[in-house]
Amino acid sequence: MKQYNWDQDRNKRTGVPEAVYCEGKSVEQIDCIITESIEVKRSILLTRLSQEKFNALPDVSKTQLDYCGLSKTAILNQSQAQAAKLNPAQIVIVAAGTSDAAVAKEIARVLEFNGQNSDIILDVGVAGLWRLLDRIDEIRTYPIVIGCAGMEGALFSVLAGLIDAPLIAVPTSVGYGVSANGKTALESALASCSPGIMTMNIDNGFGAAAAALKMLNAFHKLKGSC
Repeated sequence: MKQYNWDQDRNKRTGVPEAVYCEGKSVEQIDCIITESIEVKRSILLTRLSQEKFNALPDVSKTQLDYCGLSKTAILNQSQAQAAKLNPAQIVIVAAGTSDAAVAKEIARVLEFNGQNSDIILDVGVAGLWRLLDRIDEIRTYPIVIGCAGMEGALFSVLAGLIDAPLIAVPTSVGYGVSANGKTALESALASCSPGIMTMNIDNGFGAAAAALKMLNAFHKLKGSC
């Protein structure tokens, strides 16, 4: 018996298609979704798919997926993702440290699945402020910026004070002690004195990518009406 009800019209309604959130789903449930999607030729994005669950999938399903262990994402049907690589990037993902790479890569993969290319700039945290300043002119060329940072989340305030683009902040669970698995970075983003920061939940790369996609959709609508 089918245990899910696919939201076929979500992309039309919201601009972002349904994704398969794999945490809490069994390998059998995930495989059922993949199998039916292959049969109906549906493109799907799977998020939070652990390496263990991916390895446990039947080979007939595994071989159909483009899997990324770092971001724990998988894509079935690469047509849009391949097209994305041909388009110039309008979104840059700026990560404070290489420890934030998993969240940054999740964002990039969600954007890729939705036909949008992006660039990632890693290891520009404010502990060595010169690293960010060395790349700031490049960052300023993008109309949308997504920041990823753990620890105390200082990157968000500093970066937002240096750019005129909207900044989407993604606090990450990187850190220890009072960093509290990302809560300190989350509170830092919410309490920032730099205006115009939109804050996602901790490690919510998918949400950040969805917000960026909606911004681009709105921009294209406005551009089309002029």
